[in-house]
Amino acid sequence: MHAAPPESSEKPLLPLLAEHEQRARTVLDPEVVDYYAAGSGDELTTSEAEQAWSRFRLRPHPLRDVHVVETAIELLGARVRTPVVVAPTAFHQLAHPEAECASIAGTGAAGSLFVLSTRASRPIADIAAAATGPWWFQVYMMRDREVTARVVDDAVRSGARALVLTGDTPVLGRKRRVQGLRIAVPDDQFLVNVSPYLRAGADGREAAAQDPSITLETIEWLAARSGLPVLVKGVLRGDAADDCIAAGAAGVIVSNHGGRQLDRAIPSALALAEVVQAVGGRVPVLADGGIRSGVDALVALALGASAVLVGRPVLWALAAAGSDGVCDAVEALTDDLRHTLALAGCPDLASVTPDLVTRLS
Repeated sequence: MHAAPPESSEKPLLPLLAEHEQRARTVLDPEVVDYYAAGSGDELTTSEAEQAWSRFRLRPHPLRDVHVVETAIELLGARVRTPVVVAPTAFHQLAHPEAECASIAGTGAAGSLFVLSTRASRPIADIAAAATGPWWFQVYMMRDREVTARVVDDAVRSGARALVLTGDTPVLGRKRRVQGLRIAVPDDQFLVNVSPYLRAGADGREAAAQDPSITLETIEWLAARSGLPVLVKGVLRGDAADDCIAAGAAGVIVSNHGGRQLDRAIPSALALAEVVQAVGGRVPVLADGGIRSGVDALVALALGASAVLVGRPVLWALAAAGSDGVCDAVEALTDDLRHTLALAGCPDLASVTPDLVTRLS
């Protein structure tokens, strides 16, 4: 008999997101729920992520014409209807039989952008064939660099518009809920995009493990290999953002990996302003970590983010209702953002400026 699933977030969610999460916790195997929900260590960073956005207050503009509110933006040449984009998360087949194919289709139907994980559970080409909108490819640098190069080549051929290099995962964080690094994922999912390029006799799991020796030079290597812009995900410091840009990054993503890497890492909400200041408008800054409402998204945009990413809510939506669920989740967040923009007196994203937000002491 399965144990009861762990309790969901204490922070109120949009009704639809709450319904998705409740449904997902009912239909998924408890160990999958634990894997998706888990943070590293004592899960302090995971638990703080959502509440950190609540440390900010808004200073709305009265008497502004907001009878029409526009949420469309352009990200590195991709025009999308919303600044709420889908973060890279692993192994969607654990949530739904159609896996990332359903997720990418639902994201595009919502007018958003999808970031596909290296740890996808379907072939990249198959996922790309299901895309209904623009997508980027998230890169883990694996210990066998040639395997990484060939997987990146697949993403480029399949239509990825940018690469997202994860920089905060030299090794995987230990997660007590799953008694290790991750739950058992079958080879046909874990190695689906890696196995065609393994050397004869190579241990696939070892070759596909994270390379802890990579440095800033990886940014230039990826850009040269792919011909695509490279963003760096996992930036929580201003000086780190500056280093990444100097090394060729076309954007940075303020992220603590959903609390799944270094526990007690600063919440993205509290790191964002420093990173934005250091970047100084040279490249786009995106942010993820605990975005669960339009108000959260508006705070991030006012702090200087060009867009926000959501991860776990998409997995819950996928498990609850497949592609339609993913579409509905992104649309619900976008609609909540549109409503919040109107209340704040902002008819579009260009009118969201830093003076709109203040942090509580």
